[in-house]
Amino acid sequence: MTQFTPNMDLDWLVSGFTPITLDQLNESAEMLSRIDNKYVVDRWSLERVLPELLTQFDILEIDNRRMFTYETRYFDDAERSAYYEHHQGLRKGFKVRVRRYADAGLSYLEVKVKGRRGMTVKHRLPYTLGAGESLCNEALSFARDTYSEHYGKPFRYALQPALDIRYQRITLVAKSGGERMTIDARLQFWNSNNSLNATSDVFIVETKSALGRGFADKCLRRVHARPTKKCSKYCIGMAALGEVTRWNRFMPTMRLLKLMDGSQLARLPERLKAA
Repeated sequence: MTQFTPNMDLDWLVSGFTPITLDQLNESAEMLSRIDNKYVVDRWSLERVLPELLTQFDILEIDNRRMFTYETRYFDDAERSAYYEHHQGLRKGFKVRVRRYADAGLSYLEVKVKGRRGMTVKHRLPYTLGAGESLCNEALSFARDTYSEHYGKPFRYALQPALDIRYQRITLVAKSGGERMTIDARLQFWNSNNSLNATSDVFIVETKSALGRGFADKCLRRVHARPTKKCSKYCIGMAALGEVTRWNRFMPTMRLLKLMDGSQLARLPERLKAA
């Protein structure tokens, strides 16, 4: 995959906000336990809500940057259990990933599980992963222990690298604190066999608040954007790259991101091809 090159194509989105530092963000809105809502939003809709967002949110800025490159490697077993458990909507699902904040040179192992009322709970520790590497024994133990302690049952998944994703993220923080909004652009997906780029004029937006009904949610709904539980980047990437056999749940998002190709459409039942 090619690396991102600096450009100004998102200046219209980031230039008008007041900057906030990482320390200020952590003081006001570091929510490892929260309710997340995800939206797939086109540029036209973002442009409509931008004036309202400018009045209520600041933007994370580090070293004069307002867009940050995230690189994430997801792990799953050979049966793709993490994927299919999410596809089936099981309440006790999980994700294990190593996320690298490329601009800052930081990297973490993250284990995501579900808490009460659908709240996402993320556990993490500093961890560096080399190119093509699997998880070491210490990292695997952290994943197993986190899962077992949270759900009260053993972790029986033999994890291996499954998918790499790269994108640029913009992070907005409510001026009053307690709410956050991320806007992900220029998504790239790849594994050892294939790679795909999402369309550049559609964004994955995630709102994070204590109750899941923040100011950003209200703005997005006024332009007819609706939250979706069918927007997992991991699941979309696995489906788009042909790593799974059941993926109709994520088809609307894949269409919006222009990740549907002819071979995938050919595998769909007739009743879904026109959906």
